[in-house]
Amino acid sequence: MTQVIYNTATSFTGFIADESNSLAWLFAVDTAGLEDQDQFLAGIGVLVEGSTTYEWVLREEELLDKPHKWREFYGDRPTFVFTNRELPTPEGADVRFVSGSVAAALPSILAAAGEKDVWVVGGGDLAGQFLDAGALDTIMLSVAPVALPGGAPVLPRRLESDHLELLSATAQGQFAILTYRVRP
Repeated sequence: MTQVIYNTATSFTGFIADESNSLAWLFAVDTAGLEDQDQFLAGIGVLVEGSTTYEWVLREEELLDKPHKWREFYGDRPTFVFTNRELPTPEGADVRFVSGSVAAALPSILAAAGEKDVWVVGGGDLAGQFLDAGALDTIMLSVAPVALPGGAPVLPRRLESDHLELLSATAQGQFAILTYRVRP
């Protein structure tokens, strides 16, 4: 059965980006000992992201000028981008722009995933919209040894322990990897 998984890195103070919407703090952390994402990606059929995440990736990885890099990151997987604006698409990329509610877009997202899972890449508010729609199954957090005083929260919703089941907690290099099942 297809699962909707929010898999993201976060500071230990609960922010996925700093006050300037930068991830530079994350890329400064030593990744030695962090497991490769290939196994996770093998089970992913579709990626979903908000426009802020999408535009950040385009800019930071220069994907409009170097569209071949898109395939290196995303492969042939479709990427659904939630936005109310017209945004550019790297040449050859399967990017599907959607507006409106997660609930309205969910049938198309699940159909595109087939038998594989859906990765909610970010941001936190979009993951919260999946939660609000009752469509978020798993939350995977890679907690970095960084304290940020503010920024974009990992999940700007109230979600209490009676709706979460800890499935695993492991150390991978400098990161603590926490995986929770979301209960209805």
